[in-house]
Amino acid sequence: STDGGRNLSLDSIPMGLPMSDPTAWATAMNNLGMAPMGMTGQPLLPDFDPALGMMTGIPPINPMMPGLGIVPPPIPPDMPAVKEIIHCKSCTLFPPNPHLPPPATRERPPGCKTVFVGGLPENGTEQIIMEVFEQCGEVIAIRKSKKNFCHIRFAEEFMVDKALYLSGYRIRLGSSTDKKDTGRLHVDFAQARDDLYEWECKQRMLAREERHRRRLAEERFRPPSPPPVVHYSDHECSVVAEKLKDDTKFSEAIQTLLTWIERGEVNRRTANNFYSMIQSANSHIRRLVNEKAAHEKEMEEAKEKFKLALSGILVQFEQIVAVYHSASKQKAWDHFTKAQRKNISVWCKQAEEIRNIHNDELMGIRREEEMEMSDEEIEDPSEMKETEESALVSQVEALKEENDSLRWQLDAYRNEVELLKQEQGKATRDEDTTKEQQMKLLQQALQGMQKHLLKVQEEYKKREAELEKVKEDKLKIETLLENLKEQESSTSRVCACSQEKECPAEKTLSNSPVKSEREVLLVGIISTFLHVHPFGASIEYICSYLQRLDSKICTAEVEVLMTRLQNTFRQELSGVGASLEKRWKFCGFDGLKMT
Repeated sequence: STDGGRNLSLDSIPMGLPMSDPTAWATAMNNLGMAPMGMTGQPLLPDFDPALGMMTGIPPINPMMPGLGIVPPPIPPDMPAVKEIIHCKSCTLFPPNPHLPPPATRERPPGCKTVFVGGLPENGTEQIIMEVFEQCGEVIAIRKSKKNFCHIRFAEEFMVDKALYLSGYRIRLGSSTDKKDTGRLHVDFAQARDDLYEWECKQRMLAREERHRRRLAEERFRPPSPPPVVHYSDHECSVVAEKLKDDTKFSEAIQTLLTWIERGEVNRRTANNFYSMIQSANSHIRRLVNEKAAHEKEMEEAKEKFKLALSGILVQFEQIVAVYHSASKQKAWDHFTKAQRKNISVWCKQAEEIRNIHNDELMGIRREEEMEMSDEEIEDPSEMKETEESALVSQVEALKEENDSLRWQLDAYRNEVELLKQEQGKATRDEDTTKEQQMKLLQQALQGMQKHLLKVQEEYKKREAELEKVKEDKLKIETLLENLKEQESSTSRVCACSQEKECPAEKTLSNSPVKSEREVLLVGIISTFLHVHPFGASIEYICSYLQRLDSKICTAEVEVLMTRLQNTFRQELSGVGASLEKRWKFCGFDGLKMT
């Protein structure tokens, strides 16, 4: 065999040459799930030297053994693929860091057999490239550029996947560490016109094969062509005449008779034979008419059965709809939950729609029957006279059916009227509820107005009582002032002089609206408070502030004091109707100009 010859030629190879390490390549291919045999169909270890030894843990293999290389145990799918060092004759490939992400590749073109290889050493030659990549498969062509990259075209598409495995490997020529002798390989798909042309040719060939297979399948399932019609002879004429009398063979015989007549087989000698055959063919007309009548009778019976079944179904639909309508009435409707009511209403609508469809179908069948009856009356007036009794019976039955259908329609209309009444009742109930809500709101508003009026009356009464108290206090103060004046007049002249000096001030005090030092303090505090509130404040708000300072201050006293000082405080009304509000404002700056 060729493999044996290739293995036996190992003795002629000098042992001093550097050999490739096929075990590392087998391990790398096994990590990809590929067979450890040679990638071109050759033995994996053609240049193996037993003196170099194997990887640790693998015993030496005799190259003369069949099936060189023992397949290692399968690697679990969850374990990451570990790339090994690959030794070639002129270079060494070092694997990339396993923790780095896999190198990016472009989208694979259709029918790709060409790869782009970048990152080659500057001193790399086509021989070295061939040495590295011929292990992936048969290389057809290498196009090398001056800028450290090349394009390699393989014989088959699967070899491109093996070449992509080397992407990311670092290559070193020999044992040199020079930068020009090292590089990092980047293998990617390349778009070549030759690959695309071959792929298109292959697709066209597959399409041709598919069309051929489809044509064969169509011919296989195509019905066979009818047998050829025999030529006319006396014997064949007698055979066809016998077949024409047989009901089962009539169609075949009539086709033969038609073919003979079209061929021109009728002449004076054969005319009588053809006439007898035509006569026997004519005898089948009565049979065919009878068969048609039987089929029509069966069809009418089937129609009657269908109508009866449909009417029964329609009656049951009416009963179901009546159940839904009775459940929708007030007595039963109030006891159902909201979800149950919703389901019942949906079911009712669905049942009504189906019932209407069936009713329309039944009415259509009846209309068609009436139209057929009218057509028969127009076409056959003589038969109508003969069958008056049967027509009357059929009319009576039609009237009965119409009566039933009208009764069902009346029931349906009644149910619809009841539904409309229920909907109107619901609408009126909704209107009643809205009216009741409006009445309640109006009553609440009236009650609020009444309460507000009562509060206003109470406040008015309180203020009147406070005014009376103020008047009484005023009278007491006036009497006290008169008593003081009398006491002052009875003092000594020296005191009289001093009193004469003080009298103008007292007169001014008695004439001024502010009667005491307490009122002066109140006027100052109120002026400061209202100055902070430029839009004014109510008397209750002012008094609530003053009562924090002195709880003995009453509202009437403050209001009387502010009414006396018209040039300092001004009362304004704001709002309309029930929202009418009195506000006090500070107008001392304007009053100063007026005084």
